[in-house]
Amino acid sequence: MMILSSRLSLAAVVLGMAACAQSPSSPPAAAAKPDAASGTPTGPKGATAATRAANAAVQSSLPFSDKADFDDAQRGLVARPDTLTIKDAKGNVVWDLEQYKTYIGLDKPAPDTVNPSLWRNTQLVMQYGLYKVTDGIYQVRGYDLSNITFVQGQTGWIVFDPLISAETAKAAFDLVTEKLGKKPIKAVVYSHSHIDHYGGVRGIISDEDVQSKRTRIFAPEHFTEHAISENVIAGNAMGRRAVYMYGALLPRNAQGGVNGGLGQTVSTGTATLMLPTDVVKKTGETHTVDGVKMVFQMTPGTEAPAEMNTFFPDKKAMWMAENTTNTMHNILTLRGAQVRDALKWSSYLDETIRLYGKDTEVKFQAHHWPQWGNAKILDYWKKQRDLYKYTHDQSVNLMNKGYTGTEISEMIKLPPELDQFWPNRGYYGSLRHNSRAIYQRYMGWYDGNPVSLNNLPPSDAAKKYVQYMGGEAAAISKARADFDNGEYRWVAEAMKHVVFANPSSRDGKELLADALEQMGYQAESGPWRSVYLQGAFELRNGTPKAGGTNVASPDTIRAMPPEMLFDYFGVRLNGPKAAGKKIALNVDFTDLKKQYGLVVENGVLNYSSGVLPQSDARLTMSKATLDSIQLKETTLEQAISSGALKVEGNRQAFSDFMGLLDTFDFWFNIVTP
Repeated sequence: MMILSSRLSLAAVVLGMAACAQSPSSPPAAAAKPDAASGTPTGPKGATAATRAANAAVQSSLPFSDKADFDDAQRGLVARPDTLTIKDAKGNVVWDLEQYKTYIGLDKPAPDTVNPSLWRNTQLVMQYGLYKVTDGIYQVRGYDLSNITFVQGQTGWIVFDPLISAETAKAAFDLVTEKLGKKPIKAVVYSHSHIDHYGGVRGIISDEDVQSKRTRIFAPEHFTEHAISENVIAGNAMGRRAVYMYGALLPRNAQGGVNGGLGQTVSTGTATLMLPTDVVKKTGETHTVDGVKMVFQMTPGTEAPAEMNTFFPDKKAMWMAENTTNTMHNILTLRGAQVRDALKWSSYLDETIRLYGKDTEVKFQAHHWPQWGNAKILDYWKKQRDLYKYTHDQSVNLMNKGYTGTEISEMIKLPPELDQFWPNRGYYGSLRHNSRAIYQRYMGWYDGNPVSLNNLPPSDAAKKYVQYMGGEAAAISKARADFDNGEYRWVAEAMKHVVFANPSSRDGKELLADALEQMGYQAESGPWRSVYLQGAFELRNGTPKAGGTNVASPDTIRAMPPEMLFDYFGVRLNGPKAAGKKIALNVDFTDLKKQYGLVVENGVLNYSSGVLPQSDARLTMSKATLDSIQLKETTLEQAISSGALKVEGNRQAFSDFMGLLDTFDFWFNIVTP
């Protein structure tokens, strides 16, 4: 069985990154299991006639003759290495573009097993190397899910968004140094709080660079809070679902992983974090670094809760962070997150047009390729703005007519002027799940139908469904006929009930896998394809049991304030086990000179600043000691025996408290009960 690389910590998921699942660097072909009935191996299958027809319809319905994006994606190439495989200090591969080159190329037509629109996007993001955007601005693309940008100052570089991993960022910087000369990094700019825009920072600068003030780090207001906290509470569940969103276990071939929408996939190196030295707070705020003038536009609550664009007036260039890319983005990411505000997103894009539109001649961003020419850029911005506005307004329009999120997702269609525009295609987000997200933002999970208010859980409902269908054999027989007719969505729905009613049903799981696979082959969205194919993979091979990691990166743990840690302790507290118990603890952090009181009562954990007047035990330690315990660098017993942790009072109370904290299993089932 293939396993996930453990090099990219769960922090890459829990920090709210745009794309954050761990990916194997060079996944082998899926291990096949014997079919229960025939004894023959099962595994990926080819495209059916229905899938070939569906993909052919896409080919004929979109303007594939428009090659402008290919010209833009290849424009300004300075240099690229013949091969691109990046390893860490131990020799582990953390980024490998070579595995994709074997089956993806500009001269290769879309395989039957890949949506031709997604294939087009894949061909475009495979353009890698060092590119000149405009005078004094360069990008390295194809070295990670995101781009790293180098803006030339009088004596050094200003770097925007240093990728996910230290290893990939260093490799990109090495390429820049080799081709453009050795220069120091004068500043780093984090455009927003997702890890693919800051995680590689230690690959290009050091603590000493910052402490000596040789290098400044700019970030939008509240960056640190969101970079650390976003999704920590639900990080385990989000991390597991991210395996699906990015097809982490899929082989790299035309029947497996081909594209993540924003880029090929995510790197699996060392994710890091260095805190900002300069916080940008308002639109129009201007900073000049090493002779480069930067005007910032704040866009909080759009693609990320803390985000900002940057205008370079002397270069007539606009850096769009991740607020516009060459795809429809997510209003709600499939791994799980808080729903984004499509209306606010569109309003900030309108502000970009009003404030900077007339003066912009080149537009570039943290994913995909730039655009040049004022008229072209304005048209692009307007259509991206109107993409989110139309999706919002028409979803709410249908919602107010009484339609549910599921119904809206089936009904909503973009007008041709938006639908036929390549940068609006759903390679990462999709109109179907974005419209449901907007419904969710306003209306929540309940669709208004009383039947939905207290419906049966999946396994219980599934048993009744299968009974009503005439039993498992009858349901499978009918579903096979529907599969032959290309009705994959319904086959998947029916077989989901068979599998949840009988998890041992090999025939049910095989047919469900076959249906999901064909849906994946037809999907235009990279994450949708990955979700379907990862589901098929797990139905055929079982739920993985190895490879993931539940430990956040050291930088993240050390940056977490105690309050955030205590909130997470509250989530980990096993409520039923804690019922009837009362435990009071005082915690004294010697290095922070802060004290906290923790109380377990009524099955919940509450905390407050300051010392409790009465407690069962007092814990004295540095925050660094607690960090070491969280990072498993030391144990509680070792910390106590070394004197790093002192426990006064009832030590058993502390032990009892720790015994109430659950440890979450990363590999919970998704496509089976």
